[in-house]
Amino acid sequence: MTNQREMNRWTVLAGAVLIQLCLGAIYAWSVFTSKLTAADGAYAFSAAQTAWVFSAGLASFSLVMLLAGRWQARVGPRAVAATGGVVLGTGYILAGVFGRHFLAQLLCIGIIGGGGIGLAYVVPIAVGVKWFPDKKGLVTGVAVAGFGFGATIWVKLAGSWFGGLMNTTSLFGLPGVQSVFLIYGVVFMALVLLGSLAMVNPPAGWQPPNLQDTETVKKARAINFDTTQMVATPQYWSLLAMFTGSAVAGLMVIYCIRLFGVDRLQASGAVPNVAAAGAVAGTAMAWYAIFNGLGRVLWGAVSDKMGRKPALVLMCALQGAIMLLFFSIGGTTLGLIVGACIIGFNFGGNFALFPAITADFFGDRNVGSNYPWVFLAYGVAGIVGPQVAGYFKDEALLSGAGVDAWRLPFLIAGFACLVAAAIGLFLHRPSQAAAGRRSHHGMAHA
Repeated sequence: MTNQREMNRWTVLAGAVLIQLCLGAIYAWSVFTSKLTAADGAYAFSAAQTAWVFSAGLASFSLVMLLAGRWQARVGPRAVAATGGVVLGTGYILAGVFGRHFLAQLLCIGIIGGGGIGLAYVVPIAVGVKWFPDKKGLVTGVAVAGFGFGATIWVKLAGSWFGGLMNTTSLFGLPGVQSVFLIYGVVFMALVLLGSLAMVNPPAGWQPPNLQDTETVKKARAINFDTTQMVATPQYWSLLAMFTGSAVAGLMVIYCIRLFGVDRLQASGAVPNVAAAGAVAGTAMAWYAIFNGLGRVLWGAVSDKMGRKPALVLMCALQGAIMLLFFSIGGTTLGLIVGACIIGFNFGGNFALFPAITADFFGDRNVGSNYPWVFLAYGVAGIVGPQVAGYFKDEALLSGAGVDAWRLPFLIAGFACLVAAAIGLFLHRPSQAAAGRRSHHGMAHA
């Protein structure tokens, strides 16, 4: 029985990765922006409009997670993950059929697709933490690494592999972008439904064979904050602020890496023409996604060794430093690609470290319902980061400011990361006794 359970938890991890590969579709959005914003193309969206689709997806993602965390506690993780796959797939299929106009894409890709991601995303994290209490950072990182690696697959399939589906496909007479949406919708629905079959919680009282009772494991087992207790702690608000500051940088770059890269490389004379600049920017975007996935695994593993707080502070500080330098180094081919790799690597670390520290600080049992409240930061950053970049890009076109308009967004994001690192220096674990006092205080006032 022990061997069977040991095997089962790795099967759970495989299902978690499969689900996350599909959910990473939202990070592939920038591969579509050049087609969507082409003035002589089928869509002619503004940069701000494409930013709004992306921002709506991120906001819907984070808000629906709040419902998903509570819902899975009642109906179980498998049903919630499967529903997320159906909703995500449906959003992309509808965008394929009706997505000629901005409002249709905002609704289908942004609201519906983002909602599907929000339903499914928390399930692999919550289930994985329960099956791997001894390796929370590493396993959370591996589970969500699929999100980053998935973006690479969907970017390459749409943009370059096999000639690029956007360039070679026209299903039912639909333009290339909508044809890709339709294909992706069917694929996402099928793969998430398959992965959801492995989303099962361990038996009550189960623990891995030969579990090492480290101090972190003992403390996490001894605490159990519910959501009301958690949000009453200063630690929760500190984590929310840190996650917001750190995520702004990564989400800004995900949205604008292609637009910025094309502008900056041409302005510096590093490339001979727009096509060459676009190719380099596309390569940077793909490497960003790859290092996003690697960062989730490696930062999670590092935090298991050095501690969650030092890892968070170091990650935010490194991200702040590279963001302050990114405008300057992005003027060369090597600088753009290396900078994108470092930013992607650090950004990916957020998705291993913040769920793991949520479990460390507030207990493993309720991480499925607690982490979505920390993840609200991602929704805020998903609006702020892309909108700041989109605003300055549109203003540059209107004012003639040129490529220098990109400098300020990266400075804003860099300082936000440094503030997050400073907040992290003051983090400490809350005590269960404090949670009990808060519960008693709340009941006295009820």
